[in-house]
Amino acid sequence: MDSEEWDSVLQYLSDQPDFPSPQSERPVSAMAGISVLAPATVQQLVTPPSSESSHSPPESREQAPPDQSPGNTIVSVSTTFHPGANLLPIAPDLIFLTSDGVFFYVHTTQVLAMSSNQFNGLVPPNPTKAKTRDDLGTVVPLPEEANVLNVILHAVYEASCAHYYPSLDTLLTAVDAMESYGLSPKVHIAPSTHLYSLILSQAPVQPIVVYALAASHDLFDLAVPVSSHLLSFPLYSLTDDLAVRIGPVYIKRLFFLHLGRLDALKRLLLPPPHPHPPAGECDFTEQKKLTRAWALASAYLAWDARPDLSTSAMESALCPLADHLSCHICKRSLSERVKQLIVQWSVVKSVGILGSGDAAKYTSGCLRDPMSDPSVRSLSAFQHGHSIPP
Repeated sequence: MDSEEWDSVLQYLSDQPDFPSPQSERPVSAMAGISVLAPATVQQLVTPPSSESSHSPPESREQAPPDQSPGNTIVSVSTTFHPGANLLPIAPDLIFLTSDGVFFYVHTTQVLAMSSNQFNGLVPPNPTKAKTRDDLGTVVPLPEEANVLNVILHAVYEASCAHYYPSLDTLLTAVDAMESYGLSPKVHIAPSTHLYSLILSQAPVQPIVVYALAASHDLFDLAVPVSSHLLSFPLYSLTDDLAVRIGPVYIKRLFFLHLGRLDALKRLLLPPPHPHPPAGECDFTEQKKLTRAWALASAYLAWDARPDLSTSAMESALCPLADHLSCHICKRSLSERVKQLIVQWSVVKSVGILGSGDAAKYTSGCLRDPMSDPSVRSLSAFQHGHSIPP
């Protein structure tokens, strides 16, 4: 093989395209040879040279890249909502195109059945099909990105999108966009839905953000369990934007959640250990020492109390009182009183909104307005320095 032939071989190898890089982790796949009515997405083919210029040098001719050759157009299609998906017994007749160029093949009947405004007026009841080669349906462009629309359409089809592991920001954006497309968040984020479970599983990461989402759409059933993660949230760090998004009703519930639990703690700490009949050297005078010690220790706890006060902090403050007692009956009475306090505080922390009685009133979400309770109203009036209206 002479030098000219080696030069042609090396020139051929250098002209070969690089191997394609792996696709990013998105809910899309590539499909070749699909013709759709999307001028912004379908790549324009290069016009071949005329016969008159067939004798011109090869390097002067305009050539098309391999991925732009006729019949080899590459488009991004959803891995769940694609033409071959068996989501319904009928074939999809509508195509949504996201802002980042991903196609979602859906059914007009399903979209209209779930939407109250014909998907923001973009899907008429009797759409005119696009007469393309594959007759896949009308292409409707949407402003959302693929990951957001993917969550919305899974809600439309009442399916779970948990296997895509959407981020919390994606879920929040999708829920906020639902109302514009006639999809009620109260319906699609009910306790029995997949989206409810998915959002609730990510609530511990940013509980105040999820609480704001629930408040802005009046999702009471979601706000209740999320509020249990807000017991340690410092109310002074609440920003103006979050306060506006949460709104006055759920702001009041969040504040009364903290105030109510502090008042409940003070109630539980107030009763001292039960006295016992005089026995030996332990008379009522000696038992008053335990009562005073209990009052001082409980005042210490109440002064620095937080809504998320742990039971171990209670035990560390109250159990050492037994070291200064010589009466075994008093020690036993103190131990029983501390155990009773721990159980009562644990009930207040765990009963929640679905419970009943005082414990439910002071826990997550506030089942009823805490200001209806005279003790809480007295506490609030005392803190603000005004009298309580009748």
